[in-house]
Amino acid sequence: MARAALEVADIFRIHGPAWREAQRGHLSLGQLKVMSAIEQCRSAALGGHILRCDACGADQIAYNSCRNRHCPKCQASAAQRWLEARTADLLPVEYFHVVFTLPAPIADIAYCNKAVVYGLLFDIAAETLLTIGGDPKHLGARLGVTLVLHTWGSALTHHPHVHGVVPGGGLASDGKHWIACRRGFFLPVRVLSRLFRRRFLEALQQAHRAGRLQFFGEHTTLADADVFTRWLAPLRQCEWVVYAKRPFAGPEAVLAYLSRYTHRVAISNSRLIALDERGVTFRWKDYRTKGRTRYKAMTLDAGEFMRRFLLHVLPGGFHRIRHYGLLANCSRSASLALVRQLLQVPPQDPPPDEDPADTPRPTFVCPHCGHAMTIVQTFTRGETIRAPPHRSTS
Repeated sequence: MARAALEVADIFRIHGPAWREAQRGHLSLGQLKVMSAIEQCRSAALGGHILRCDACGADQIAYNSCRNRHCPKCQASAAQRWLEARTADLLPVEYFHVVFTLPAPIADIAYCNKAVVYGLLFDIAAETLLTIGGDPKHLGARLGVTLVLHTWGSALTHHPHVHGVVPGGGLASDGKHWIACRRGFFLPVRVLSRLFRRRFLEALQQAHRAGRLQFFGEHTTLADADVFTRWLAPLRQCEWVVYAKRPFAGPEAVLAYLSRYTHRVAISNSRLIALDERGVTFRWKDYRTKGRTRYKAMTLDAGEFMRRFLLHVLPGGFHRIRHYGLLANCSRSASLALVRQLLQVPPQDPPPDEDPADTPRPTFVCPHCGHAMTIVQTFTRGETIRAPPHRSTS
């Protein structure tokens, strides 16, 4: 794969050392680790190997990747692996895309309480969908939900929200039949929004009483219970953004969507335009306007660009893709098997005369002729590569 003209790694390598020094004591260990991983990704610093094509004999040096989940270069392959595993979960039904967004004041306190607030965002969004979906006044069925966390807006600002991918129907309470949504309509958005708002504020208040929230700077006074209660009051009245997009155009569109969204990072290398004396210039989408004018270019000082990028580093061990209801990890296989039986989906037979075990996909493919490449030499972190090993002439 061709290297992008400009990468986030280039910005970190050129401007990161001085900025890290200037920000000493203000960056978390997690943020420092992300910077280091992205700077070293696919460079000699992480080691690698020398490949040789079995057909044309071409040699190639391949450096190891950092595999950090915030790295723009590593997430494409991770997304493909995850996608292949999820393909078998698709059902022959309509799929809907639902988004739950936190209002700006809560997003502000979420930055210093990521594990708690992001966790509530996941769980309350899922609870809202399962509750309204299970209500006989609406659908009266047990749904399956996949939620993906994004914490950014297009301009790298802090904008926590979850994208939900939901099959258009669910399992009846007796487990004996499938209840489909009305074609083209999932669940009433206003009902979802109101329940999400009420349940999230209740859960946030409980987290505050339990001492699970911390506050700094201008929000320090919110540590007081009465002040926090008064601060929450206006949020009970404003509208919370929950919306459902039109259904996907078939299972293939669901897969295409998931491949773009599941392992996305705050900004991809393809959106970067320039790095010069003015700073970092990148493409962004202004959702307040329509048509072609919504696609714009923004230039930020390199330090501000890095600060915004690192706003979106997640706590260690925090899962940004979660499954609920019929798709919960503990019961997914059994639930999907039952649904397929109720939908009378015929089992998929393996292709004739083809044994996957006999034709494994090569790990490395020659960019010149497309044949498999094999590893002929491995080198460790920081080891200097002088030249590829000599080919045997015997």
